[in-house]
Amino acid sequence: MAIDSAPAPVPRDWRRLALYLLLGFSAGLPFYMFNAVLLLRLAKHGVDIVTVGFFAWVALLPTFKFAWAPLLDKYDVPGFGRFWGKRRGWIMLAQLGIFLATVAMALTSSDKNLAVTALFAVLLAFWTTTLEVAADAWRIELAPTAEQQGPMVAANLWGYRSAMVAAGSGAIYIAAKSDWTIAYLVIAAAAFLPFPILALTRPDAEHGGGRGTALLTGTIASLVVLAVTGVATAIVGWLLLKALGSVGLDNPDVVKYWVFAVALLPFIALGVAVPWLKELPPTASLRRSAALGPYVDVAWRFGYVIIPILLFVSVYRMGDVMALTLSHPLFNSLGYSLEAIAFSDGAVALFSSMLGVALGGWLAAKAPMGWALAIGAVMSALSNWIFAWLAHQAPGGPVWFHIGSMAVTAGDFDLYLSMAIDQFGHGFEGAVFVVYLSLLVNPRFPGAQYALLSGLAFLIPRLLAGLSGVFQKAIGYDGFFIMAGAMSLAAIVFLPFIVRAQPRPDDA
Repeated sequence: MAIDSAPAPVPRDWRRLALYLLLGFSAGLPFYMFNAVLLLRLAKHGVDIVTVGFFAWVALLPTFKFAWAPLLDKYDVPGFGRFWGKRRGWIMLAQLGIFLATVAMALTSSDKNLAVTALFAVLLAFWTTTLEVAADAWRIELAPTAEQQGPMVAANLWGYRSAMVAAGSGAIYIAAKSDWTIAYLVIAAAAFLPFPILALTRPDAEHGGGRGTALLTGTIASLVVLAVTGVATAIVGWLLLKALGSVGLDNPDVVKYWVFAVALLPFIALGVAVPWLKELPPTASLRRSAALGPYVDVAWRFGYVIIPILLFVSVYRMGDVMALTLSHPLFNSLGYSLEAIAFSDGAVALFSSMLGVALGGWLAAKAPMGWALAIGAVMSALSNWIFAWLAHQAPGGPVWFHIGSMAVTAGDFDLYLSMAIDQFGHGFEGAVFVVYLSLLVNPRFPGAQYALLSGLAFLIPRLLAGLSGVFQKAIGYDGFFIMAGAMSLAAIVFLPFIVRAQPRPDDA
């Protein structure tokens, strides 16, 4: 089935931005529920740290979204697609998947059967990632230029970072006051909000029919898809665990090296294949393939320069991801109270990151992309280095002022200042980076190619983040955050090779 020739109609201006704010919020909530919040839940239930570490690899699933992203560019969702079109149809299916997977995690929140917990966590990660792929593709279709992308990216990231507060601080607070089941049910309901809103939007320009019929048939078809996906995931997971055990890969250290090897394969394979791929004619079967064509097209359009582009993409967010892993252990080791940490994670982080996202999105729309990327890398480095300074501070000291009934000491202010700079810099860098990735894709394959580039951007950083504790033991907290900041600056080395890179005109 051909890609929609015209984007689905949506309200323009502030209503479009409001929709992407909501979609970002909906995607950010479940990410933290199968990632940071789940790891805390497992630890509270006494699960050993090695097993908790294995659950952290669930967050790697989004980096492989390019494996199924082409399906979202090629096929409509039965029922939903006939009325709302391809992009909104997939978003609505993913919303149902997120809702049901989160509810399932709520109903199994005792974690007595870790295999069941893992199954629903993987399903939640899968449908969350699918939502992001569909929403990114729709955004790229609706806003093909940098000037149009900036505000939409900012709105989307505002929503996502707001979800960090809701899922991080909110869900944990609810669990503390009641239990994990209630916490997950509340997040499930909040993450489902865009579904009824999308259901009320106008039909796609090339589709039509009855709204009620499309909603009913789409829901039935989606439930079938969700059931099949759940069964398939359970079977694949069981077979994978059996295979790993049979070859002796149940040792965490051995598994770690295998994961590294598998993760590097896309980079190595593309580097070897570029000389051949860039010469393929439009009639070549690989370029016409629904599964591989979008990724072959990336190498064909950019040629050899795709190698420094992918290296840049893989390094740009390295320091950001690495620092996020150990920031809270640093706060804890310094002796900051849970109340102070919660406040820094909440109001301070939300306001600072939103300001950073807004300015980053504005700069990406107005300034040359090379300058915007360079400034983003510097801001990210400063965001990491501020924690190296914080590592030599301490809580307590004289009370400077009060926020409500909470006294803020000089030491607490050091924490809030560090978090504000950190979140501002990473929000700024993230907004610029999303705009840059969006401009790299071919409008014929927006979902698949954006999934590839954004997936590769976090693949190696998330793997290296698992070694953060090893680095900390060797060089201390201050050395670790200095290193993380240097990783962010390292991306600038690739800018001279990529800023003037222009893709070949599409010959298809």
